[in-house]
Amino acid sequence: MHLSDFDYDLPESFIAQTPADPRDSSKLFVLHRDSGQIEHRIFREIGDYLRAGDVLVVNNTRVLPARLHATKATGGAVEILLLQREAELEWRVLVGGKRVTTGVTLNFPPTDITGTITAEYEGPQRQIRFSRPIEGELTQLGEMPLPPYIRTRLADAERYQTVYNRNEGSAAAPTAGLHFTPELLLALRDQGVKLAYCTLNIGLDTFQPVKVDVITDHKIHKERAQLDADNAKVINEAKLAGGRIIAVGTTAARTLETAAILSAGGDAALPQEIKDRCAWRPVIAFDRDTDLFIYPGYEWRAVDVMLTNFHLPKSTLLMMLSSLVGRERLLAAYETAKANGYRFFSFGDAMLVL
Repeated sequence: MHLSDFDYDLPESFIAQTPADPRDSSKLFVLHRDSGQIEHRIFREIGDYLRAGDVLVVNNTRVLPARLHATKATGGAVEILLLQREAELEWRVLVGGKRVTTGVTLNFPPTDITGTITAEYEGPQRQIRFSRPIEGELTQLGEMPLPPYIRTRLADAERYQTVYNRNEGSAAAPTAGLHFTPELLLALRDQGVKLAYCTLNIGLDTFQPVKVDVITDHKIHKERAQLDADNAKVINEAKLAGGRIIAVGTTAARTLETAAILSAGGDAALPQEIKDRCAWRPVIAFDRDTDLFIYPGYEWRAVDVMLTNFHLPKSTLLMMLSSLVGRERLLAAYETAKANGYRFFSFGDAMLVL
């Protein structure tokens, strides 16, 4: 498969610049994989497609104010995007600026914090060592790292956070979850839909374009993911009782599929007779980096249904969804979405793949 196989034309006018207000008023594109049927709904009607016993698995990461402005000793301006903390004072970052090389020291006004570039990686990636921990300073120093295709200033930074965010650490939002309101989640709970949490701290690959022609040559970057034992139990028990596992977003899907692969045939706590009759792979608790790259030909192990947004051309996220839907069917669905005025990307509308 070639990168061009995952390209499509999208005029800039389709790219959502602001979030829907209220959150659950966005459109919902419903795609039935078995029949190819498409339905056009409003997101707050998602409960019509969920059943008692289903479990929504959400990524509860919180976006850091990860975009920082700095100056060199020469006065040159530098922009830093925090990607991942690697030690107490050390971070993997993206840098924007000239000659930001190993040994260069940056100042971060209005504080007295400095940072020294200690290593250089591929492209604009660097490692920086700060003079003191910066987590407590980010509210003052940082800005919300909106994607570069969003050019409208966000009046309320919390609109780039899910309502269930807990664990701070991402450089981007898990945008499929932006559509939920507390009221909608409570209504789904009353309907008998369960909620389970995982954490994947979104990092470099959200910002890194695929540059190779043959997609299997692409090296996806590692991101920290975690699923605890309590939530793994909720997911496995729901599946055993006949419920469906619904991944809210591609990051939840990556976490679930990583947990299923790591289970190596099933959680040891499950009786063997249950393992033998399961066509699915139970998930297992874990806390580690994942570099799982899902593209057509991948055998899905945990996820039954996916809720997602509309993704960028030639992106790994589009490749992942193609593996679940089928590339040609997905691209045809995107054309239908365009013809029906759907909004695309982070602040855009949602797609439910059943």
